[in-house]
Amino acid sequence: MLTILGFAMIATFLVLIMMKKMSPIAALVLIPALFCVIVGKGAHLGDYVLEGVGNLAPTAAMLMFAIVYFGVMIDVGLFDPIVRGILRFCKADPLRIVIGTALLAAIVSLDGDGSTTFMITVSAMYPLYKRLKMSLVVLTGIAATANGVMNTLPWGGPTARAATALKLDAGDIFVPMIPALGVGLLFVMVLAYVLGRRERKRLGYLSLDEVLEPQTETVLVKTGGGDGTKAAAGTGSGAGAVDAGGDSPAGKDAAGDDDEGFQGLDPHRATLRPKLYWFNAGLTVALLASMIMELLPIPVLFLLGAALALTVNFPKMTDQKARIAAHADNVLNVAGMVFAAAVFTGVLTGTGMVEHMADWLVSAIPEGMGPHMALVTGLLSLPLTYFMSNDGFYFGVLPVLAEAGAAHGVSPLEIARASLVGQALHMSSPLVPAVYVLVGMAKVEFGDHTRFTVKWAALTSLVVLGAGILFGII
Repeated sequence: MLTILGFAMIATFLVLIMMKKMSPIAALVLIPALFCVIVGKGAHLGDYVLEGVGNLAPTAAMLMFAIVYFGVMIDVGLFDPIVRGILRFCKADPLRIVIGTALLAAIVSLDGDGSTTFMITVSAMYPLYKRLKMSLVVLTGIAATANGVMNTLPWGGPTARAATALKLDAGDIFVPMIPALGVGLLFVMVLAYVLGRRERKRLGYLSLDEVLEPQTETVLVKTGGGDGTKAAAGTGSGAGAVDAGGDSPAGKDAAGDDDEGFQGLDPHRATLRPKLYWFNAGLTVALLASMIMELLPIPVLFLLGAALALTVNFPKMTDQKARIAAHADNVLNVAGMVFAAAVFTGVLTGTGMVEHMADWLVSAIPEGMGPHMALVTGLLSLPLTYFMSNDGFYFGVLPVLAEAGAAHGVSPLEIARASLVGQALHMSSPLVPAVYVLVGMAKVEFGDHTRFTVKWAALTSLVVLGAGILFGII
């Protein structure tokens, strides 16, 4: 019964948020509370919630101070050279912009932290997507999928968890997987190319001159489907967008609030601190290096980093308060999502639903599939890492799968490697706090992101699994 109720609770949650019948925060709180009562353990709801909040409190603290830290770094201009470089590469071609999104997300993912990746990627690319009226779910989908593939780095989390759970060396798991993960990353680039061509076909070829100068008018002229008409741009006092068909009158801001999104690229903004550029760069490198070396817990590192960044860059108390207030919306939204997710995971774990669901899935594996447990593990990693936390999957389910594989002569290393393939899909799970940073900063509904991304992320995971089998890694 707990198995059925567990799946029913997850399905109810996903259906309601994708149909936009409830907000994610409300759904994360009310649905598990209802199912906790249905299970007959309503009296223990408080204990489950407090336990879940306690488990996720460090994550919430890390995200809160990470948003403040990287928000300040964006304000002071640390990432402006990266933004300018990406924009110069992308120009105003939707195809290049989507590919640039994938490249930027993959590069920044080297730090092993999803929330950092999403903050930097969205900050750089969001203004361009808005100005060109590109689909924002393409931005969130490509960024999440690219980060999911890169999330398998030994310091990213899943590989370390698999190594700990099965008492293996993380290098022995990860290094042989590099070719398969490389194929997965290449597939993300191909996917970006396909989606970029789709956006280019929808929008036409656009010209965006003076893209880094928001105070000048930039006129976008869409050419027809290759009719040879050249795009033109002009300058003036306002900002507008003009379609070749004349849908938007000249001088009207057809982009709506697009100019607001360009404020982060304003080269004359008051928050810039060019004289402190190398201090901020050194502080960020030191912070990321400390994270990788695990000198201190990540929440502590970001707390110290945020305090230091604010103090050095904005010595005046009023300026510090202004910077904190400027990022308060993101902090509140993300922290609220994390603590709401704590209710969901707390009930799912506390009532025993996760354990029963995992046992049912493992017992449902046919006996004849024993020699192919690596393949089974790879396939199961897609739904299980989506519906469960990485801790739940790697410490609860993976050891059981490894034991089943060992009984049929399958190496624990193969099981561990196969368990990594679902990470591309996992990064869009409603149980991953970083995904709320992504959709929140990109101003995308979580349900819209889920509907668009899940199919592409699942396909990417299957490509990684297929490559692993082809190369003899899995």
